[in-house]
Amino acid sequence: MTLTPKERMRRALEYQPVDRLPTQINYTPAMGQRLAAHLGVTPDELPARLDNHFLRLDLSYEHRVSPDGQIAFDWWGVGFDTGQEGYFAAVHPLAGSKDLDAFPWPDPSAPGLLDKAAETLKKDGGQHFVAPNFGFALFERAWTLRGFDTFLLDMALDPGFAEELLERITEIQLVLIRRTLDLGIDGGYFGDDYGAQHNLLFSPKMWRQMIKPRLARMFTPLREAGLPVILHSDGQIADILPDLVEIGLTAYNPVQPEVVDHAWLRDAFDQRLAYYGGVSTQTVLPEGSPREVERAVADCAAVLAPEHTGLLLAPSHRLMTDISMENVEALLEAMATLRGL
Repeated sequence: MTLTPKERMRRALEYQPVDRLPTQINYTPAMGQRLAAHLGVTPDELPARLDNHFLRLDLSYEHRVSPDGQIAFDWWGVGFDTGQEGYFAAVHPLAGSKDLDAFPWPDPSAPGLLDKAAETLKKDGGQHFVAPNFGFALFERAWTLRGFDTFLLDMALDPGFAEELLERITEIQLVLIRRTLDLGIDGGYFGDDYGAQHNLLFSPKMWRQMIKPRLARMFTPLREAGLPVILHSDGQIADILPDLVEIGLTAYNPVQPEVVDHAWLRDAFDQRLAYYGGVSTQTVLPEGSPREVERAVADCAAVLAPEHTGLLLAPSHRLMTDISMENVEALLEAMATLRGL
């Protein structure tokens, strides 16, 4: 049995038998340049060289940059620091105002928003698992608009306003979700960080009141279409993982080994939850030896996928330039070993 990347990943997320575990290696733009040069491929050839199975679709819009080039604005008007390799929100357009009616909300029904997504799907020809990228989906979208500390205070001191902001975001996301379903996607991908290293950023009660019902509404169109739902949520979120499974979560990412115990996950959820990630970009990949990288890959696959399915094996986050090419080679070799190559 030889499967396409799309079919292999789809089957793995559903705990069906696969010929081998699907794999994925994401990277920052700066790391992508280094990887392509090191592996002797073009940037366009890099995903195939890395044996990636998963394509994420982004919106098409006019990208705006500050005059000095230091801030890049996203579709919602949030400004990100271009001097940082990760995501660092530096401009919060609602930081000084609670007037949601006066805010220039982006139009999710605007023509052209999905042009690039449709082109990507056509070009791929059904080879890979393709999902729209709803990063900064709800809580993260709210705090990037308001500011992190400011929105946490809103949640505690002005919950009515906090919920109204979350509701506005939810309604926009639902329009986009329905539009992407019409494209013929394979699932949904959401990013919304709820945890720090040792605990949630807020109480489970607050999450269940403000976030859970709206996230459930976002998951519903995908689940009603029979499609899997992947959620990226950093940090220790063990207290709410049962809730996420309850509202339709299929696969949990990034499965950080420093934060959540892999054996506990398997014992607690068995085949009710699939996984995406599991190899640490916090410690092992940037700080470990090649042998430790190889062991981490093998351990991740053994614990999270004892039936040799149910896992999209991957680093827990995008590779950044703090990871040596020696450890990248060890990662690739370990993944090849699991493929039997």
